Amino acid sequence: MPFTILGAISGIVIMLLFRGLSSDVSYKIFYILHPTHVLLSALVTASLFSLHKCAGKKIKCNIFALLAIGFVGSIGIATLSDSIIPYIGETMLNMPHREAHIGFLEEAWIVIPLALVGIAIAYFRPMTKFPHAGHVFVSTWASLFHMMMAKGECVSCFSYVAVFFFLFIAVWIPCCISDIVFPLLFVKKGEHV
Repeated sequence: MPFTILGAISGIVIMLLFRGLSSDVSYKIFYILHPTHVLLSALVTASLFSLHKCAGKKIKCNIFALLAIGFVGSIGIATLSDSIIPYIGETMLNMPHREAHIGFLEEAWIVIPLALVGIAIAYFRPMTKFPHAGHVFVSTWASLFHMMMAKGECVSCFSYVAVFFFLFIAVWIPCCISDIVFPLLFVKKGEHV
């Protein structure tokens, strides 16, 4: 939660500093941050699964299980975090240029390979400490730039408060589910290392 609050605050600061940014530039930044988020999400999700399922046994995890968990945990949950929840916020705030940008459909050639890179890193060198903090901040900024594509010219003070709320929700719930809950669903009791 502290990373998420800091991320949401940083998002509002970025939104204030770059309030004149065009939708086109925001779109381009989104498609840098969203694939980066997918990479970090795949790395952390697959790493947590690998560390709890296999690390204590000194064996490599089943690559197919790791691929499935890393892929669904990153692509599915990053889409929820970066696209679906911000789009719901854009709709509720009646932002003029709202649109659900689904990364793995619109820019599959970028998003899907980065998910696979994150999973590959987790297979050979699973790690969770630093990537979670990075994951939270990058996710916040991806969600922010999704909303900045939709904002239009004028943003009220109320909108900044609402954007903070949606950034917090878009990151806190999906990232905790992706990084912690989802991969552990596939580790049986007694397998935890």
